[in-house]
Amino acid sequence: MPELPEVEVTRLSFAGRIAGASIEAVALGKPLRWPLGCEPQRLVGQQVLGVRRRGKYLLVDLSDGLLLLHLGMSGSLGFGSGLSAPGKHDHFELVTSQGTLRLNDPRRFGAVVYAQSEADPVAHKLLGRLGVEPLSEAFEAAAFHQALQRRQTAIKQVLLGGEAVVGVGNIYASEALFLAGIRPTTPACRISRPRAALLHRAIREVLTQAVTKGGSTLKDFSNAHGEAGYFQLEAMVYDRGGLPCKVCTASIKSIRQGQRSTFYCARCQKP
Repeated sequence: MPELPEVEVTRLSFAGRIAGASIEAVALGKPLRWPLGCEPQRLVGQQVLGVRRRGKYLLVDLSDGLLLLHLGMSGSLGFGSGLSAPGKHDHFELVTSQGTLRLNDPRRFGAVVYAQSEADPVAHKLLGRLGVEPLSEAFEAAAFHQALQRRQTAIKQVLLGGEAVVGVGNIYASEALFLAGIRPTTPACRISRPRAALLHRAIREVLTQAVTKGGSTLKDFSNAHGEAGYFQLEAMVYDRGGLPCKVCTASIKSIRQGQRSTFYCARCQKP
């Protein structure tokens, strides 16, 4: 699943090129996770004001409302003026005066939803419970520690839950916990203030590095230019079960948490 770095990399790859464009046509393919929420013709003639990100959602601001885009499990966006004819996995096209924005999603768990504003009940349902953005100034170490103290669940699951902090997906949760030296099974409420500060810094560092590296391409992720990411080549623990730790040479452990794979070093990461 594309995680926060992949979504941010996708945003950066087309946001500047589509800003100011006029929408000329909208084409829908097979139904996605949720309906568009308006007649496609309503979007025609509107101007694209800009593209923001909230967690794993892309928010395309329009002159009258906004589109919320989610890439689901396997979705990707392409943008350009020379795109090939739509294929069977292309399910949404926004044709603009500056190029076509196309969502390709083989599994159709992605979504494109129209809302009048972020205050619209439709948008609030999707965005209202999201935690603080980890790459923003609002992500403060003290508040993060307080949020952890209220949760007895394993810290890895808390990070994936998106309420204490948004967008730290499976890959980057494993990497941040390794960098902070915290075992993923540790109850969040048992993490001390100093250790929470280490994890706070590790989350920001790992996500920033991932964005710089273009995200992670494990199967088919690419940005709107069609370029793959390379962060996975530098992963310390993720997807390295049974291999030696790059720090201490102990064997990397692999367990299941909430139906997701977790990787950690039992020597470097303490309960």
